[in-house]
Amino acid sequence: MSMSDPLGDMLTRIRNGQMAKKSAVLAPASKLRANVLEVLKREGYIRGFEEIESRPGIREIRIELKYHEGAPAIQQIARVSKPGRRVYSKIKDLTKVYNGLGISIISTPRGVMSDAEAREANVGGEVLCQVF
Repeated sequence: MSMSDPLGDMLTRIRNGQMAKKSAVLAPASKLRANVLEVLKREGYIRGFEEIESRPGIREIRIELKYHEGAPAIQQIARVSKPGRRVYSKIKDLTKVYNGLGISIISTPRGVMSDAEAREANVGGEVLCQVF
């Protein structure tokens, strides 16, 4: 069975894993998911991730979750652009998440990056998700 929103599925796995106080969660591997996880790692929301081969021909990503004094590092993670409703934003129209305390992850022509990196590169794109 095919999945209609693979990125939303990964974000839900992260959210559920942190509510259950897991140290790591598994998600099917893809380039988009790896790029989003790279941004989360750079911004300090997860400890790291690695791509593993669970069975021959089946790749998965093991995501190491991060906690600070017992509380999850990610307080809120939400999908913005969905398969039924894509959300695109010019860089000047991009709003700050919680007055700059959170980040938006954007898919741009120059790759997947955080909103701060997109402002620095002066490039807009599809708003994938918001993290706080």
